[in-house]
Amino acid sequence: MDLTHYPYPSRRHVVLGRRGAVATSQPLAALAGMEMLQKGGSAVDAAVAMAACLTVVEPTSNGIGGDLFALVWDGTLHGLNASGKSPMALTPERLPGRMPERGWLPVTVPGAVSGWRALHERWGRLPFAEVLVPAIRYAEEGFPVGPETARSWRRAEGVFLPLEGPEFGPFKEVFFPGGRAPRAGEVWRSPLHAKTLREIAGSYGESLYRGALAEALLRFSEATGGLLTREDLEAHAPEWVTPLSTEYKGLTVWELPPNGQGVAVLLALNLLEGFDLRPEDPWSYHVQIEAMRLALVDTYRFVADPRHMELAPEAFLSKAYAAERRRLIGERALPRVLPGLRPEGTVYLAAADGEVMVSLIQSNYQGFGSGVLVPGTGIALQNRGLGFSLEEGHPNRVGPGKRPFHTIIPGFLTREGKPLGPFGVMGGFMQPQGHVQVVVGLADFGLNPQAALDRPRWQVVPGDEVLLEPGIPQATALFLKDLGHRVRYEAEYGLFGRGQAVFRLGEALVGASDPRAEGLALAW
Repeated sequence: MDLTHYPYPSRRHVVLGRRGAVATSQPLAALAGMEMLQKGGSAVDAAVAMAACLTVVEPTSNGIGGDLFALVWDGTLHGLNASGKSPMALTPERLPGRMPERGWLPVTVPGAVSGWRALHERWGRLPFAEVLVPAIRYAEEGFPVGPETARSWRRAEGVFLPLEGPEFGPFKEVFFPGGRAPRAGEVWRSPLHAKTLREIAGSYGESLYRGALAEALLRFSEATGGLLTREDLEAHAPEWVTPLSTEYKGLTVWELPPNGQGVAVLLALNLLEGFDLRPEDPWSYHVQIEAMRLALVDTYRFVADPRHMELAPEAFLSKAYAAERRRLIGERALPRVLPGLRPEGTVYLAAADGEVMVSLIQSNYQGFGSGVLVPGTGIALQNRGLGFSLEEGHPNRVGPGKRPFHTIIPGFLTREGKPLGPFGVMGGFMQPQGHVQVVVGLADFGLNPQAALDRPRWQVVPGDEVLLEPGIPQATALFLKDLGHRVRYEAEYGLFGRGQAVFRLGEALVGASDPRAEGLALAW
């Protein structure tokens, strides 16, 4: 891995340090993480500080009412699933033939705050209240909205401002003051976020599930037609899980088990293991796209809340299964159609100190989420229920007390039993596709982490169309068309994910941040 080799135009270089490193999609949040490290905090303190901060400075992609997943290395790799379940009152019969995108029906129990606490309990060095100070400061004093966040916020005007009903009023008052989104460079403040974060800090997160914040949520739910009950909130608990992995050309790639889509990464890499991939070879693009399509088909068919899955992940992650499926990849594009996909918003962060490394991702799903905000708080609730299937007999069919299919996935790499580090790519169903392309860049093409993030990407989208970033040669696009792929160049970089990475190379920590976001990597 040559840190001096940049085969692609890059807006930034890797950052290097020895004591600690952080990377995330918003500079102020990255600074919050570094502040914790320089105070003597752990990588987990830094990660929780960034996660809390991102609910304020990048609310277009995540919030206090969202979910969280994490991988933590402390000599062993640990997995945390802090996603919430559907209300016990949610049954297929309650749906009007489909799952609405906004309002109470797609709302599931918020899990992110319980994830902050679970992580801090095991690896935190600083007081929990101190870790939340930067987020409270930005909420109370305000911060200038960044250009990428402002663009997302403005696009959301057309989605959320037309919503009618009492359940949407508090949300619009907080996020669209004066009836519009804040513009880039404008200072946005949210005293309600500050108040809520103080309550979370003082109660160690308990208030959202059994305290004053829970009571406020339940009152609003009852008054405006929500399904969440006291029992739903009190039953919530984050779950420590065993990560899944596969070996790929000298790297061990780690993902969390279902209900997330991390298995799609492992499935695709198992398929690609049998091919010799080269950086600018059009055939290598074809092979990667076909492997990803096959992996996504299996993922949508089998992944659900683990308690309801027909097959354990191990059944379709074997090398023998991959060898059988690999035979389907030929000289023509497979005539296969993917299920319908939806775009979403997510934040990812990576952090490391001398002992601990963290890969963390959290989201409200579709941008701001459901459009429901608990009055008097900064808690915008997620619409993660959209991840359920309405197909009868499907293991992911909507139902009471179930975790839905989740798009957000943190990644981690090891080599010969030693940690390389955390990485992730945000962006809904782009996430496993981004993970695969980053790993291929590292393992097959010998790229350093920044170059692996900079490399132009492709994405399989509904109808088997393949989107290409402008940096992919036109000759490659024509080659793919000749093989039967429906390809289209797309200039909107936000569609191709936003990645971050922190790796350990020898004694150095290396941070990298995707140029598709306004993020920042820092090391010291």
